[in-house]
Amino acid sequence: MNIEKIKEVLEEHQGFRLKQAEKNIYLDLIDDWQQSTVLPSNIKEELNKECPISIEADLFSSKNKKTVKAVINLEDGLKIEAVLMKNRDGRNTICVSSQVGCSLGCKFCATGKMGFKRNLTFSEIVEQVIFFARLLKKEDEKITNIVFMGMGEPFLNYDNVLKAIRKLNDKDGFNLGSRNFSISTAGVVEGIKKLSSEKLQVNLALSLHAPNNTIRSEIMPINKRYPLDNVLKAVDDYIEKTGRRVMFEYIMIKGVNDSNKEAEEIAKIVKGKLYFVNLIPYNSTGVFEASSQERTASFRKILEERGVSVTQRFSFGKDIEGACGQLANKNK
Repeated sequence: MNIEKIKEVLEEHQGFRLKQAEKNIYLDLIDDWQQSTVLPSNIKEELNKECPISIEADLFSSKNKKTVKAVINLEDGLKIEAVLMKNRDGRNTICVSSQVGCSLGCKFCATGKMGFKRNLTFSEIVEQVIFFARLLKKEDEKITNIVFMGMGEPFLNYDNVLKAIRKLNDKDGFNLGSRNFSISTAGVVEGIKKLSSEKLQVNLALSLHAPNNTIRSEIMPINKRYPLDNVLKAVDDYIEKTGRRVMFEYIMIKGVNDSNKEAEEIAKIVKGKLYFVNLIPYNSTGVFEASSQERTASFRKILEERGVSVTQRFSFGKDIEGACGQLANKNK
């Protein structure tokens, strides 16, 4: 599926045809141009030949049917993964990828083991959303939230990620409110600074995972390039400029970052600011073990007693390797 090629094909036709075609894709959610009721047959045939809109993917559903992972086949034979999470409160959240593989090599993340293949194009990012929007339409449901927390570091593919968000936010595109988007970064300072200047009220999340440079550098090599103090300064500047809260993601890893000492350190970092901490159960990728429920509860209690705003993520898709840190293409 190549959305950008559609514009090229329709250049020789009247201008309104592009708007009709985009409405077919983003709002009508057709998967074959022959399903269009507004385009003439000659244009539909041309579009089906030059830029078909079918999406080839393999689906894996969790036992409770609340999580669906799609392994999407790209035009060059590479594969990416995206996940639909059906939340208890009725939200349908799509976790999308921004790169094929990842160059950052976080030790708790399966994607990092793949290495970096390439950035995704604007079309390939949007394709993940369209795929699940079509799937949900069959159930009379819609996507409510989109999070860039899949394969890759979004801020290392900044332009394509922001272009995709703008189109998905556009009233003539997918028409999803900007506050329903979240971008998660491992701490790319330049990306945080650029996002603070965008006229888009998207949410920022920081993959923190450690309260100090020693631990963070051990499990996240990017910390050597972007030390924690520099990252936190960029986040504070972002908050000052936008007035928006920032989520700190914190994977609970047994014996690595889950002691009372680390909880106290986190409390000192985030107390009294527009931060909130989201504790995430670690889903094994064969390197570490997950913190026990008791240890996580103690960690959370310390944060709450120190006045820190804390949430705790429900584990999605563990049985289909669709959970946090598990997205990786094994079907090469």
